[in-house]
Amino acid sequence: MLSKQKVVTLGLQHVLAMYAGAVVVPLIIGGALHLTPMQIAYLIAADLFTSGIATLLQVLGTRYTGIRLPVVLGCTFTAVGPIIAIASSTNLATAYGAIILSGIFVVLAAPLFGKLLRFFPTVVQGSVVTIIGLSLIPVAMNNAAGGQGMPDFGQPHNLLLALGTLVIILLINRFFTGFVRAISVLIGLFAGTVVAYFMGMVSFANVATASWFSVVEPFYFGAPQFSIVAVLTMILVNIISMAESTGVYFALGKVTNKEVSKEDVVKGLRGEGVAIVLGGLFNAFPYTAFSQNVGLVSLTGIKSRDVMIGAGGILVVLGLLPKLASLTTVIPNAVLGGAMIAMFGMVVASGINILSHVDLRQNENLLIAACSIAVGLGSAAVPSMFDQLPTLAKMLLQNGIVTGSLTAVILNIVLVHTNKKMVQPVPSSAVQEAS
Repeated sequence: MLSKQKVVTLGLQHVLAMYAGAVVVPLIIGGALHLTPMQIAYLIAADLFTSGIATLLQVLGTRYTGIRLPVVLGCTFTAVGPIIAIASSTNLATAYGAIILSGIFVVLAAPLFGKLLRFFPTVVQGSVVTIIGLSLIPVAMNNAAGGQGMPDFGQPHNLLLALGTLVIILLINRFFTGFVRAISVLIGLFAGTVVAYFMGMVSFANVATASWFSVVEPFYFGAPQFSIVAVLTMILVNIISMAESTGVYFALGKVTNKEVSKEDVVKGLRGEGVAIVLGGLFNAFPYTAFSQNVGLVSLTGIKSRDVMIGAGGILVVLGLLPKLASLTTVIPNAVLGGAMIAMFGMVVASGINILSHVDLRQNENLLIAACSIAVGLGSAAVPSMFDQLPTLAKMLLQNGIVTGSLTAVILNIVLVHTNKKMVQPVPSSAVQEAS
C-alpha cells in the first residue's frame, strides 16, 4: 500500500510525462485560430481540468464505464487539424458541437467495437503494441533535438541535455531500488531542468504572468452549434482514437498482468466517450488514452491505480491554478525528449515481449507481424505519402497506429480466419508470465 506522499509524487511523474502532449494541443489550436492570450490560457486550463476528470472516470470506473486500469487520458493530437478546419470555416461553437455529438457516438458504438476483439489474437496485440511504441519514437527524438520547428533544433546543447536526462534515468534504475527507482523519470526531469536553467534555457516569464486561480466554465465560447460535415469529421477522428485506445488497453493489460476482456474494452471506450462529451461541454478537446504513460508504468513497475487517481487529482488542481500549471511548462523540450526515449522504448519492448510468445515459425504469424509493423512505421515516418488523397482518407492513413492495426487485423482475417488449418493463439497465461 503506497502512502499519500508516494501516490502524489508518482502521480506528478505521470503528469509531467504527458504534460507536453496535453498542453501543445491548445497552444497550436489557439495560435492557429488567433485567439487572445486570455482565451488560450482558458483552453489550457480547461484541457488540464477535463483531462483530470476524464482520467478519474476511467481509473475509478462504474458498472458501465471505465477500464479500471492505470491509464491517463489526454487530448488526442488527431483532432488538431479537424478542429482548426471546422472553426476556421465556421466557428469554435460548431467545433464543440461536433465534439459533443461525436462523444455520444463513441458511447453508443463502444459495444460494437468490443465485438471486434476476436480479431485481436496475441500476434495482432503484440504487433499493435510494437507499432504504438515505434510510432512514438520520432516524437521523442524531435523533442530531444529541441522541438520540431524550433530555431535551435539539433543544437549540441539540446542533444547533451537529452542524453544527460536519459543517463540519469538509467543510472537511477541501475543503482537504486524501491521508491527512488520508481520516480527515476521525475528525478531525471528535475535534474535536467536544473542543468538547463544554468545554461540559460529556462524562462519563468509565463509563470509570472499567469493568474493564480481560474474556474472552468461550460460553453465558454458560446452555446454549441451543429453541422453534419463537422460531426462526421469528428466521429472519424474518434474512431481513430478508439483504435488507438484499444491498443493502449491491451498494452496496459500485459504490463499489469491483467487479461483485458471485451467487457473491459467496451467500458473503457464508453468512459472515453463520456470524457469527449465533457471536453465539448467545457470547450476543451476529445480525449484518448495516452501511450507514453504505458511506458512509464512498465519502466517504474508501479501498477497501482491509486497513482493514476493521484495524477487525475493533480491535473484537476492544475486546471484550477494556472500559475501552478505554467510552472510545469518550464521543462525544456530536450529534457522531455530524453525521458521519452526511455518510456517509448519500453512500449516497443513490451510489444516485442508479447510477440516472443507467438510462434513466428508459422508463416501466417510472421507475415502479420512483419507487414503490420512495416506499414504502421512507414505511415508514421512518411505521412506525406498520403497527401494526394481526400482529406478524410488522409486523416485516417497518416496515423501509423491506425494503419498498422488495420493491416494486422485484416491480415489475421485473410491468413488465419479463412484458413482451415487455423493458427492457434498462444494461451493468455503464457503472455501474462512474460509481462
